[in-house]
Amino acid sequence: MENTSTKVFGLRAIIEAINASQEIEKIYLQKEIKGVLALELNALIKENKISSSYVPIEKLNNLSKNKNHQGAVAKISSISFTNLEELIEKVLDNNKTPLFLLLDQISDVRNLGAIIRTAECTGVNGIIIPTHGSAPVNSESIKTSAGAAFKVPICKVNHLLDAIYQLKAVEIQIVGITEKTNTSLYGIDFKKPTALVMGSEHKGISSSVLKIADAKGKLPLLGEIESLNVSVACGVALYEIVRQRR
Repeated sequence: MENTSTKVFGLRAIIEAINASQEIEKIYLQKEIKGVLALELNALIKENKISSSYVPIEKLNNLSKNKNHQGAVAKISSISFTNLEELIEKVLDNNKTPLFLLLDQISDVRNLGAIIRTAECTGVNGIIIPTHGSAPVNSESIKTSAGAAFKVPICKVNHLLDAIYQLKAVEIQIVGITEKTNTSLYGIDFKKPTALVMGSEHKGISSSVLKIADAKGKLPLLGEIESLNVSVACGVALYEIVRQRR
């Protein structure tokens, strides 16, 4: 495991952190905070005996750097990253049709968070990101993921190509979503064990990764805009996999 200290802000994200048994140092709540999620969070704080205090909104603004904190900020001890070899072994032992997601240098934290959220909703077994050149799994990406970052195993690897060769070695097909192909996404057989690859916002999937992909698929674009936001494209692709497997 690799650990990185961070803050988490947003009611839902903090609730998910508690439910995922993350070690929480302290939770700061806005004075007189109300609502269903606030009540749920307060109940969890009492149940788990978590240190907390009520503070003015200015304190929360400072802790979250004026992001949309929804009246709650938590200091957590760490975000844990899973070892790739251990994850592959565990998934293969427990899942007949694994689904992995490789992110080739996604640089925007909000895109990363949105992708993690969709990955959790679509049953992805693990997300693999490069150590260098990728958006961090930080407070903003965690909030955008609505806490899903605590539910989906995330692996950091030095080289994405090495991860791909590890997956190919256990007969998991590598499928790149790219406009650099004539094959439709909907023509690919996703009932096989699959690792889906999504590329960066500006350059797409790197040429070295595309060269070793087992299949490449593109999304139909019927308007004048030449591309989709990567988190949207990822959602479309993941739900096509869900559709085929159901």
